[in-house]
Amino acid sequence: MRYFLDITFKGTKYAGWQIQPNAYAVQQAMNETLSMVIRDEINCVGAGRTDAGVHARQLIIHFDTNKELPDRFMHSMNGILPFDISVNGIYTPNVPHLHSRFHATSRAYFYQIVRRKSPIHYDFAMRIGHELDVAAMNEAAKVLFEFEEFGAFCKSNAGNQTNLCDMMRAEWVDEGDLLKFHIRANRFLRGMVRGIVGTLLMVGAGKLTVEGFRQIVASQDRTNAGPNADAKGLFLSEVNYPEGSLIPWSPS
Repeated sequence: MRYFLDITFKGTKYAGWQIQPNAYAVQQAMNETLSMVIRDEINCVGAGRTDAGVHARQLIIHFDTNKELPDRFMHSMNGILPFDISVNGIYTPNVPHLHSRFHATSRAYFYQIVRRKSPIHYDFAMRIGHELDVAAMNEAAKVLFEFEEFGAFCKSNAGNQTNLCDMMRAEWVDEGDLLKFHIRANRFLRGMVRGIVGTLLMVGAGKLTVEGFRQIVASQDRTNAGPNADAKGLFLSEVNYPEGSLIPWSPS
């Protein structure tokens, strides 16, 4: 049987989602806890991988097992998992061979910037003290819709078969203490969102024009783009699948 979980995690102390040889990752914590609760060796698969220090408000994962889930499965999982990982929901697929990664139709991220000293936001936002031209940053963000290839923002040696992405949303929104960049696409390249944010911040600081941003995207060359924004400000916020493909699980 294949099960899907909706999870949330604070990425501060983890080496990202994917299991690493010499560091602790969220996937390892999930595998260990799932194996303990189900009493079966479990290896889960995520809808995507996040870099070290990046957070997830929602990540969808799946795993296979021949065993029935215990009635208090979610209670047991949340009781054993570290404080910075939680299970929010359990689902079964209504579509044969549904895969958390390959069948996701879109993914959304947001990036947070805080413009004053804020202990509350320290672990969850990048602090910028200088003024930003948000209107110019939004004009530059619109340029992303002119392109389908985003090699200019892809981490080097990422091993992608293609740099094609279908951009669905890219905009800055002022939310009081926080300035948030919201972005949605069918898929993302490694380091893509942080690279886009870092380059858009150059526009906001007056170091790069909108046309200059357009030329960077067109170049498909990562060395032309700005530095990656700090990992701690980035959240994977939503993963979507075809309507009706996931059914909430309940104990039998």
